[in-house]
Amino acid sequence: MTSRRTQNPLAPALASLAGLFADETRAVCLLALLDGRAWTAGELARHAGVAPSTASEHLGRLVAGGLLAEERQGRHRYVRLADARVAQLVEDLAAHAAPGARVRPRTLREAGAAGAMARGRTCYDHLAGRLGIAITGAMTDRGLLRQDTGFALTDRGTRWFAASGIDLPRGGRRPLARSCVDWTERKPHLAGVAGAALCRHALAADWCERIGTERAVRVTPAGARAFAAHLGIQDLMV
Repeated sequence: MTSRRTQNPLAPALASLAGLFADETRAVCLLALLDGRAWTAGELARHAGVAPSTASEHLGRLVAGGLLAEERQGRHRYVRLADARVAQLVEDLAAHAAPGARVRPRTLREAGAAGAMARGRTCYDHLAGRLGIAITGAMTDRGLLRQDTGFALTDRGTRWFAASGIDLPRGGRRPLARSCVDWTERKPHLAGVAGAALCRHALAADWCERIGTERAVRVTPAGARAFAAHLGIQDLMV
């Protein structure tokens, strides 16, 4: 007698989604797109070290699978992560895949880039690395953010954003504040609407600036003064 397996209807969809991540070239592209910007297929091909035709095939699969959104402008094809939920999934998987392991850089350039990413970077549309951790800790210490019952912006925190001139868009399905596990620091940093608004303001107000070709950012002298004044953070590297 042949046994009949009872299959969860979600199993095929989960297997299909997992298959999209199960290729190193696609993983490289997804991690690169965590900078929140749109990349051309050619840029991603060079970044991944593969032929343009190979990159195009992989990107087509990611678009069809709903992980990437595609835009065309003339002859150029741009792709970006489909939404914040996809960015969270990629970052969470990256944190799970490297539980504290440190990859030894092969060159001085790689060591410098890795150090910059660990100090401060964007994680899709919010700040991460030691910079993100410092901001999250300072907000928690000042009663602007609660972590004891999950991440939540307090009433005092909402007023702080308004007083700092940082607009918090309301409405939509995205949570106002959520935790994102930092894959280099192994601690949570602020994401969600509040995290995105703070990152957007920091870049627009020249508190932070992008460096290199990766997601790394550094605090400017003006930013060091602003973070000290607004959050009491005194030891940020500029």
